[in-house]
Amino acid sequence: MRNRKTRSQLAQQLVFVGPSTVFFIIIIVIPFLLGMYYSFTDWNGVSGKAAWVGLDNFKQIFTSDTNFRTDFWFTVRFTVAGVVLTNLLGFFLAYFLTKQLKSRNVLRTVFFMPNVIGGLLLGFIWQFIFVKGFSAIGEKTGFSFFNLPWLGDETTAFWGIIIVFVWQTAGYLMVIYISSLNNVSHEILEAAAIDGASKAQILRKIIIPLIMPAVTVCLFLAISWSFKMFDLNLSLTKGGPFGSTESVALNIYNEAFANNRYGLGTAKAFIFFVIVAVITSLQVKLTKSREVQS
Repeated sequence: MRNRKTRSQLAQQLVFVGPSTVFFIIIIVIPFLLGMYYSFTDWNGVSGKAAWVGLDNFKQIFTSDTNFRTDFWFTVRFTVAGVVLTNLLGFFLAYFLTKQLKSRNVLRTVFFMPNVIGGLLLGFIWQFIFVKGFSAIGEKTGFSFFNLPWLGDETTAFWGIIIVFVWQTAGYLMVIYISSLNNVSHEILEAAAIDGASKAQILRKIIIPLIMPAVTVCLFLAISWSFKMFDLNLSLTKGGPFGSTESVALNIYNEAFANNRYGLGTAKAFIFFVIVAVITSLQVKLTKSREVQS
């Protein structure tokens, strides 16, 4: 009887979990392992032969590839600004849209909609806005803000990508924060208000500690999105002007598919994977340690 029950449970696991496991291995695990192998070769991505070069690709990246270091520094700066601004905007949108507003459901939909649009399409739309829309507004109003060379200068192009990134992703984080804020007990908030706590004190001392699980998730998502940002970078600036806004993801893409140095590109991708994995693991560990234990 016990053996029959064990076989039945095994059959259920194979039926429900087996197909997804097979697809995960084919789509994720095998390409990852192949990428690790090719990172130790000089394969060009086309020929059937890939000569083993050992650690030469990694030595080249750390010693002579200045573009990779420059692009990594840009990605770090972009990630810091993007993560902070996206989470701040997402949280405050959620905070105000959990109030008793008649139009809050409509506003939630409006703020979430940019996340539905694909990154490439969104980038081309905002490229038109920066180049044509802002200049037209600047001519009509005379405001210097709209007459800036938004995609033609290193500083303004950086902040242009930040604006589009925050505009696209803040709505998604807003939904997560709304879900967490709705679970905060109103009795606790009312008791704190009766005891004389100000709104700022309630927000800082009660609400934020209670929604730390949502903060952990939102920080993890924002860090991952920022580091892996590719489509907005490609459609908005293509890494320009003069490579000043090229992200690591775009650098890897150009190395592998434009320069036909697939081995070097996968070596960069492997290094990038390790760095992002370490940073996100530390972030999750740090924020989880600040979560309120129920």
